[in-house]
Amino acid sequence: MSHEHHHKHECCEHEHEHHHHHSLKRQLILIIVTAILLIGTVVIEKNFHLSVWQLLLIYLVPYLLIGHETLKEAVEGIVHGDAFNEHFLMSIATIGALCIGFLPGAETQFPEAVFVMLFFQVGELFEGYAEGKSRESIAHLMDIRPDIAHVERQGQIHDISPEQVESGSIIVIRPGEKVPLDGVVIEGKSALNTVALTGESVPRDIDMGDEVISGCVNLSGVIKVRTTKSFGESTASKIIELVEHASEHKSQSETFITKFARVYTPIVVCAAIAIAIIPPLFGGNFVTWLYRALMFLVVSCPCALVISVPLTFFGGIGGASRKGILIKGANYMDVLTKIDTVVFDKTGTLTHGQFAVEAIHPETCNEHQLLHLAAHVEHFSTHPIGAALRDAFPDEATDGCKLSDVEEIAGHGIKASVEGKVVCVGNTRMMDAIGAKWHDCPLCGHEHHSFTGTIIHVAIDGEYAGHIVINDKIKEDSAEAITQLKALGVRKTVMLTGDRKEVGAHVARQLQLDEYHTELLPADKVKFFEDYRNNDITSSRYNEDHVIAFVGDGINDAPVLARADIGIAMGGLGSDAAIEAADVVLMDDHPSKIAHAIRIARRTLAIAKQNVWFAIGIKVAVLLLAAVGIATMWLAVFADVGVTVLAVLNAMRALK
Repeated sequence: MSHEHHHKHECCEHEHEHHHHHSLKRQLILIIVTAILLIGTVVIEKNFHLSVWQLLLIYLVPYLLIGHETLKEAVEGIVHGDAFNEHFLMSIATIGALCIGFLPGAETQFPEAVFVMLFFQVGELFEGYAEGKSRESIAHLMDIRPDIAHVERQGQIHDISPEQVESGSIIVIRPGEKVPLDGVVIEGKSALNTVALTGESVPRDIDMGDEVISGCVNLSGVIKVRTTKSFGESTASKIIELVEHASEHKSQSETFITKFARVYTPIVVCAAIAIAIIPPLFGGNFVTWLYRALMFLVVSCPCALVISVPLTFFGGIGGASRKGILIKGANYMDVLTKIDTVVFDKTGTLTHGQFAVEAIHPETCNEHQLLHLAAHVEHFSTHPIGAALRDAFPDEATDGCKLSDVEEIAGHGIKASVEGKVVCVGNTRMMDAIGAKWHDCPLCGHEHHSFTGTIIHVAIDGEYAGHIVINDKIKEDSAEAITQLKALGVRKTVMLTGDRKEVGAHVARQLQLDEYHTELLPADKVKFFEDYRNNDITSSRYNEDHVIAFVGDGINDAPVLARADIGIAMGGLGSDAAIEAADVVLMDDHPSKIAHAIRIARRTLAIAKQNVWFAIGIKVAVLLLAAVGIATMWLAVFADVGVTVLAVLNAMRALK
């Protein structure tokens, strides 16, 4: 997205919000003025004997004042070929009510006509307010859009808008300020509040070299950051865009409403014409049946449905994103409720993707010493396992030990001299090469194959000293996530990993997964997924109800995320590719959020269904009453607007 485009987009949004508040205010004033005029005209009618035409003229003032928008929308609808909307229904019904007074022997219905329009506008006002509220809640959740960036150029600080900051610039972020763009810390340390992005309330500590993401709030120290992305590419913009466009993906329930209105309205109009024409042909009173037909039209207006269902989904998406779960569209809400099988990637999804070290040693060397030596020797290694060993003993660089003659032997390990001792850290091949008898170790000789991690052996001056097991740790809430999914009725949990069989088996056992597949390359994962879909009879036979979800976090998961019925990206702040490909993004690394997302989707859908049944139920009841002449115009209006107001209030629950 270009800077200019983004800037326009932002301006439009502020204008839109301002315009929304302004139009609500204007609508409210119109309603109050009309109500006063209506009371005035009723008083005039009661106290003065005016002709029908004079009455029509004085009632037209409040009628046109409150109804001009609705009449205009109705005409526009007809011009654009979308005649059958609620504005059209309201216009016909009220114009009909105004005309009844001119029929021989009929009472005038002028006050009713004005009141119907007035009440309709009250309903519209209410809907506008509710929609504004749910938009606000999303905007509040997206209160991550930064307003300003302090860019450092030749030692000078310039305050400019984040859109104008180029990638690679150096920005200064003071305590209490939002991080305007993604980047890497080059100076200072601080803690970040990531609650707006992840829903995670514990601040995240950052130091030099750490990545920071836009939208977080800097809490304690001043930091300097070299930006790695432009504003349009930054996390905050991406997320805001995702949520704003979420409503474009219509849910099945929403598209059902649109189709419903197209079929429903013509039927209602034809039914009303039939009610007006047929009974009088068989001797009924034309005026009475015309009045009933008009009432039938007022009641049949499907506002409650048209308004409340999309509002419910909008609210559900807003409520979920407040919890750090981004659902990219209302249609994915439908799919989430039907998840039957969940396929997980292992590293970074169920496990941390960071190594934890445990030292296991024979009598010759204590654990502390073993780790200390290994960390020293691995100090210069570029391998992730070397990094894990350094992390296990982080102070080794400052404890004054002398390190020399470092030699890396490819495929074996590293050899170095520490305080005059020759220390070798590596695999069994290295131990064999220097003649260190690792077989004699009671723990290594026969049992080491049962360890699930990577094993690093250590020898000092050719003597075997012990070994270290390096494990990828399972996340604290992975087991709970699986339990919760089972409780929600998920039939099968499967894990795919590129890791060794022993490691995969260990994790699957710990988490009680139904199935696991190991030693897969990214392409194998995609192939597995396709085979699984084709062979799993349940998924192909009952595709509607058997939905396969894939949960992953890395760049290599993007193709599988895109293939799944629903792709869920974990720690979505990790890989942009995964965020793009996924349908649901969990803003932190907690797999237990998946169950939470399913619960939110089920609740939202339930609220939408309640609204549909409630609205249709009351409509049918009042329509029957109107057709047989029991319902009055006032009841008709209540049935329409009252139901809408109640349905909108119910839809607001989805935000929680």
